[in-house]
Amino acid sequence: MSTTEFTLLPDLALRTLGGAVIWANDEAFAEREALIRPGKAGYQPATFGHKGQVYDGWETRRRRVAGHDEAIVRLGVPGVVRGVVVDTAWFKGNYPPEISVEAISVDGYPDPVDLAGSGEWTTIVERSTVHGDSENPFSVVSEDRWTHVKLTIYPDGGVARFRVHGEARPDPRFLDAGPLDLAALENGGRVTDCSNMFYSSPQNILFPGRAASMGDGWETARRRDDGNDWVQVQLAGEGVLSFVEIDTSYFLGNSPGEGALTGRTPEGEWIELLPRTTLRPDTRHRFPIDSEVPVTDVRLDIFPDGGLARLRVFGVLTDAARAVISGR
Repeated sequence: MSTTEFTLLPDLALRTLGGAVIWANDEAFAEREALIRPGKAGYQPATFGHKGQVYDGWETRRRRVAGHDEAIVRLGVPGVVRGVVVDTAWFKGNYPPEISVEAISVDGYPDPVDLAGSGEWTTIVERSTVHGDSENPFSVVSEDRWTHVKLTIYPDGGVARFRVHGEARPDPRFLDAGPLDLAALENGGRVTDCSNMFYSSPQNILFPGRAASMGDGWETARRRDDGNDWVQVQLAGEGVLSFVEIDTSYFLGNSPGEGALTGRTPEGEWIELLPRTTLRPDTRHRFPIDSEVPVTDVRLDIFPDGGLARLRVFGVLTDAARAVISGR
């Protein structure tokens, strides 16, 4: 997968997915939590606080002894990492010239200090050169499931954002806890295609929790033809669906007029799950699915265009899907 392709995958470390920077050996100038904030880093010149110029990123002190600095991110959604981006936006004379990235998979919620000292870390990005005030992408070749990643900078400096793009892998222990949202990123669902993402990414509609604003969803450009917009989602695994939730919260003058849902069977045939149905603005719609046919993907068509806050697709995994997920 190329460096341009992996950035289309969800950022598993993102704060809005539940990610957290749980440890750093130093944050003398700027706080570590900024690494996983959504959106681009901002900057306002000549804004000085008690720790110096205010940066929207993580910045360590100037080293006067040998060594390097590190920060550990607990992924909001554990999964297979396909690539990382070390963004040094606005750090020009104070960026780290080199970085490396390691990963680890652990159960539960270990003490951050103990985790930092663990000898079980695996290198997924070798020590590499980075440039200042730029996005530095690195592909990762590994099929392992990770829960935490560690960014090391050599020897010190500042990083604005740390993006960890990949595919979610759910914990098999929770697969039989009840009906699952098979489209949720945290359960292994992901957007694989869409007609338009002019205003925002369609991956947003699979994020956990309720949307906080219109900007927290997916919105398309205004259509000036006879077509319609759509989004396609690969489910966590093959499953039998029970109901779908189509949430247009916060979308008032720009919600879709109608929606329809189809599903793809394991044989590749597309079947109707929800016929073309009226959608209301700023509404959390729930529709039952009357089908016993297992599907692996769903496609939501909206007519003609507009925005969605969230899409939930609830169902039960088949035995075959459980076996595949448990064996990863």
